[in-house]
Amino acid sequence: MARNVAVVAIGGNSLIKDPQHQTIPDQYRAAVETCHHIADMIAQGWEVVITHGNGPQVGFILRRSELARHELHEVPLDSCGADTQGSIGYMLQKALYNEFKRRGLAKRAVTVVTQVLVDRHDPSFKNPTKPIGSFMTQEVAMQRAREEGWAVMEDAGRGWRRVVPSPLPQRIIERDAIKHLIDAGFVVIGVGGGGIPVVEDENGDLVGAAAVIDKDYASSLLATSIGADLFLISTAVEKVALNYGKPDQVWLDCMTLADAKRYLAEGHFAKGSMGPKIQAIIWYLEKGGKEALITNPENIMRALRGETGTRVVPTGRTIVKALR
Repeated sequence: MARNVAVVAIGGNSLIKDPQHQTIPDQYRAAVETCHHIADMIAQGWEVVITHGNGPQVGFILRRSELARHELHEVPLDSCGADTQGSIGYMLQKALYNEFKRRGLAKRAVTVVTQVLVDRHDPSFKNPTKPIGSFMTQEVAMQRAREEGWAVMEDAGRGWRRVVPSPLPQRIIERDAIKHLIDAGFVVIGVGGGGIPVVEDENGDLVGAAAVIDKDYASSLLATSIGADLFLISTAVEKVALNYGKPDQVWLDCMTLADAKRYLAEGHFAKGSMGPKIQAIIWYLEKGGKEALITNPENIMRALRGETGTRVVPTGRTIVKALR
């Protein structure tokens, strides 16, 4: 393994800035911006594996599939994941190719369509909670549940949606391929959308699962399995905060593994936003990871220099700053 290997997990904001900028050209422009900041990191000598979210893109495919179901077969959820790994990987590859060309960097990027093994007995398969796809009326939702075996639920007063399991990742199937590519000097784009969830049947064969794996959890597993020196989560905020959005909010410059666990248990990090990111970092550090960073794309280099972002380390002291 080359030295200074980083897994950089980019969030949905890295491709879709807002509801008014969702088209493919919009997404590519956002990818170009994000890749510019990641290329800064690569130019400094980091070997990088990029992981990414795919929630909105999977939703678009499912919606198109639903609208065309009277003429064409619908696309299974695992195939939606594979489709988005290819399409998003293509955008990132192209953006990086052009960025490297402008900088005169002798680097190439490659996308690995990545399967991630989950336990077919994971409790989430009996209690699906992850909403996907379009909103429906209760009548339509109940019909799809009867006819197609969907699990459905009402989503925060906005309508009914299909819900699927969100099992924990167990093993990156293409881990060895990713490692060999890093060793060969490639920038690897992998584990897109948390990976394509697969289970082993009674014969040990892989079977696609109608599920969604948390992107940060899968990225943490990848960082651990390849021995990455850094796990960097690029998200919508410059730093992590305690009491976020409240009058007593404080920014965290650095926190230890022990304090990250305590703050998570105290409920400082919401389940639908910062919570999974902190949990992913905890698992990475517990399994021997050296350090983790959380910041937004435009501040990646400043965070690496210690000027901003929230750094999480195995031991040391937690540093907070009052909201100003």
